[in-house]
Amino acid sequence: MLLPLDAEFLALLVVVGVALFFNYTNGFHDAANAIATSVSTRALTPRTALAMAAVMNLIGAFLGTGVAETVGADIIEAPQGMNGLAVVFAALVGAITWNLVTWWFGLPSSSSHALIGGMIGAALAATSTVLWNGVLDSVVIPMVLSPIVGGLLGYLVMVAILWIFRRSSPRRVSRGFRLAQTVSAAAMALGHGLQDAQKTMGIVVLALVTTGYQTGYSVPVWVTVLTASVLSLGTYAGGWRIMRTLGRRVIELDPPKGFAAEATAASVLYATAFIWHAPISTTHTITSAIMGVGATKRLSAVRWGVAGNIVFAWVLTIPAAGLVAAAVYWLTALVL
Repeated sequence: MLLPLDAEFLALLVVVGVALFFNYTNGFHDAANAIATSVSTRALTPRTALAMAAVMNLIGAFLGTGVAETVGADIIEAPQGMNGLAVVFAALVGAITWNLVTWWFGLPSSSSHALIGGMIGAALAATSTVLWNGVLDSVVIPMVLSPIVGGLLGYLVMVAILWIFRRSSPRRVSRGFRLAQTVSAAAMALGHGLQDAQKTMGIVVLALVTTGYQTGYSVPVWVTVLTASVLSLGTYAGGWRIMRTLGRRVIELDPPKGFAAEATAASVLYATAFIWHAPISTTHTITSAIMGVGATKRLSAVRWGVAGNIVFAWVLTIPAAGLVAAAVYWLTALVL
């Protein structure tokens, strides 16, 4: 089908718009990652926590672009032109669909892995190249290791807190950690902005490269500003269903446990973003940290049935988003 000269530019605008909508769903889907523990322990009120998380998301998005360049360059090789835009569009629709399904059921799945799954599914449907070494190094290995590290560190940090404050008044300790949670929740929200805004930056840059509007995978300032702003708006909209799951249904949290989980998860997010430029899941990291913290009380303190449902959603995320993206690509290809 012959297309007018400006059709590709209009299609690019549509894809960028869909990418920003994905970022918005990422914000409200993953708002719980940063604030569920501090809200459930009453360290912060829900609206105060959401406002703080939105601001810290915005700041975090400006702290680096390494993860964005990994997403744009190391996962797939999208074809040039309209076909490449169709791949990016399908990847985004697959990720958005999975985000909305898991949000509806209150399951803290990974927006990051939904996007990666969408990219892989759309690329395979288009018979484009999937950079499997990049997927293994930047996605699969971090996907497996980050929850393990988060759980172990959460356990160790909580053991250290219990030992350090073993002779202190529980009421005084609880009051102190309720204040400390303001800091740890802010650190977690900053890490969420650092990680998750960059994933959308990477997909927008990929769209620009496939249409020839940019060479190389550096992130323009306007892309950073747009994605950061939309993520913050989505975060402020809140993800109440998932917040209840993370904040109350996995374990019963108190302020020391909430602080330990948030501080652990934030540390893992910073290390992977700044050192390895790996797009890890903030959801997986905070959830595993919560489980590790809860296990210090006793293993039965973790509601393993709820945890099992969460893990099931984790396993399904990449293939489910990939299948939706493949179907969307085939439908888009018929139109083009």
